[in-house]
Amino acid sequence: MGLKKRNRISAEFSMSSLTDIIFLLLIFFMLTSSMVQINFEIPESNSRTVAPTNIAVTLKRDNTYMFNGRKTAKNTISGKVRQELKKMPKDEKDKATLTIVAEKGVPWKKIYEIMEIANRNKMRAIIATQPKKS
Repeated sequence: MGLKKRNRISAEFSMSSLTDIIFLLLIFFMLTSSMVQINFEIPESNSRTVAPTNIAVTLKRDNTYMFNGRKTAKNTISGKVRQELKKMPKDEKDKATLTIVAEKGVPWKKIYEIMEIANRNKMRAIIATQPKKS
């Protein structure tokens, strides 16, 4: 009896293991990207133009906060901004501007927190930069 064996090699590729690997990589990158902190220096400016401002918040490297030239605690800035907005006439409220004066070396996260206060109060926020030394 001459039975022939049929040994065929399958040319199919299983995609199930590849999708598992891609899913695990996706989870890995999502988790690690939330842990990355972006910190960069505030640039210096060539411009000498001074923008109109209603409220000024100064941030210093030694964690000192100043509101319109007076030293204050970080957690009171939001309330003080609201108080200043209440004092303004209605036509000025629409054009209210919060200027953030930050020393070189202040972490971006602190500047962002002050920008969020301006955003919550529907104000414009300007980051004042140091002029370049010529």
